[in-house]
Amino acid sequence: MTALDRIHRTRQVLGRVLAAFAGALLVLMTLLVLYQVFTRYVLGSPAAFTEELVRYALIWTSMVSAAHAFLHRKHMALLVLRDRFSPAARRALVLGSDVLVLAFAVVVLVVGGTMLAVSAATDHSALLGISRGLVYAIGPVAGLAITVAQLLNVWEDLVTEVAIETEGTD
Repeated sequence: MTALDRIHRTRQVLGRVLAAFAGALLVLMTLLVLYQVFTRYVLGSPAAFTEELVRYALIWTSMVSAAHAFLHRKHMALLVLRDRFSPAARRALVLGSDVLVLAFAVVVLVVGGTMLAVSAATDHSALLGISRGLVYAIGPVAGLAITVAQLLNVWEDLVTEVAIETEGTD
């Protein structure tokens, strides 16, 4: 198995896990909102816990989806400046941006997110009474996924010519 095959396989497996997790969270949010609407308009007594739970699920979905976007190089990018460079300069720019995102994921999301989650472990949410540390735990979890994604991207940058998408792609 070549290095590129390993990159591709790892990217597939992690992508499936992240997509399944984000999809499950979206289904959960949909069901909770439908339950909220039912209890509010049919039963006349809204279920208050659903609003807080949907908010937390939305935070988790956003972070997991961001990791999925970095894994498949589908994150937002300004292409106007990059496209003006030569292919060698573009490659260096892509590598540099991948390394910066990797550093951000490690320092801010993994390290900082862990510190935040630990410090908030004794703080509890108003309605659900769950630890806010549990809610904030998505920072280091997504940070680890983004770190793996960026390590794959940097490895790919170094061993092959990366196919850089242009405007008009999804």
